[in-house]
Amino acid sequence: MKEEFERLYNTYHHQLFQYLFYLVRSREVAEELVQEVYIKVLDSFDTFEGKSTEKTWLYSVAKHVAIDWIRKQTRKKRKAEGKEYEWSEREFEVEDKNPLPEEIVIQKDEVQQIYKMLEKCSEDQQQVVLLRYVQALSISETADILGWTESKVKTTQHRAIKMLKKHLEKAEAVFLEKEVSK
Repeated sequence: MKEEFERLYNTYHHQLFQYLFYLVRSREVAEELVQEVYIKVLDSFDTFEGKSTEKTWLYSVAKHVAIDWIRKQTRKKRKAEGKEYEWSEREFEVEDKNPLPEEIVIQKDEVQQIYKMLEKCSEDQQQVVLLRYVQALSISETADILGWTESKVKTTQHRAIKMLKKHLEKAEAVFLEKEVSK
């Protein structure tokens, strides 16, 4: 069991950290959440039935850990503000202007622009783009992680790409307009 756990940790730790970092936008929190993921994995390893791959299982656990953390932060924020209101899906968006790991390393305008435009997509679209293109997971793995059908992943992916393209073209037009007016 110890060897199997170490193998899982060594194989997926970095990928899970990147995924969690994107979701919470904080290095320290992402590090804590990765540890929490592996604690949950260790606690439930004996009950893993193998209905999905270990990779999709780990990402699914990570997704739920992140959502729980985000919800807890939202509750704290509401409590601090003294507000009470109905829970909505948009509530677990975390605003943070810190750059993503890829942006720090690569420092390419194109990557920065894509991530910026990705923020304009729906949360579902962001999840699909992140899992499919940043984490390089298959459609079936993405569907397993999100608890969706493959058809929903494909549709959401198609809409996300269409939305990204629209926003990128609009941003390019604005940039060109500014350049011409100089």
